[in-house]
Amino acid sequence: MDIHFPVSEKKLEALRSKMRALGILESDLVESFTRGSGNGGQNVNKVSTAVRLNHKPSGEEIKCSVYRTQGLNRYKARAILCERLERRELGMKSSQAIQIAKLQKSKKDKLRKLRKKISQEAEVKNREIDY
Repeated sequence: MDIHFPVSEKKLEALRSKMRALGILESDLVESFTRGSGNGGQNVNKVSTAVRLNHKPSGEEIKCSVYRTQGLNRYKARAILCERLERRELGMKSSQAIQIAKLQKSKKDKLRKLRKKISQEAEVKNREIDY
């Protein structure tokens, strides 16, 4: 079954290749639709735009109501599923996990430098008081 969403062919092909690489089949997905909530006005309140995607083999369940259209939410739910399964499969080797690790390291470095600066300033004040 060929899936199609209201996104560019480039994005659609990227999603398809990612799903193939992770071994996700459309037949393994159970998709249901509900009414969304929040911003979006009458469209969101009256039309079932929110998507609940369940991947049977992994048991992963994704709920997506980011966009006002059902098609984009279907696309985004599959993209989120791919990210979660990739993170689970690859652990710290996934690109997103690497970015998170870099961010955490830089925050630790900044905090270390700040503490060092504060302690140096405190030493200077103590020296001034001693004189």
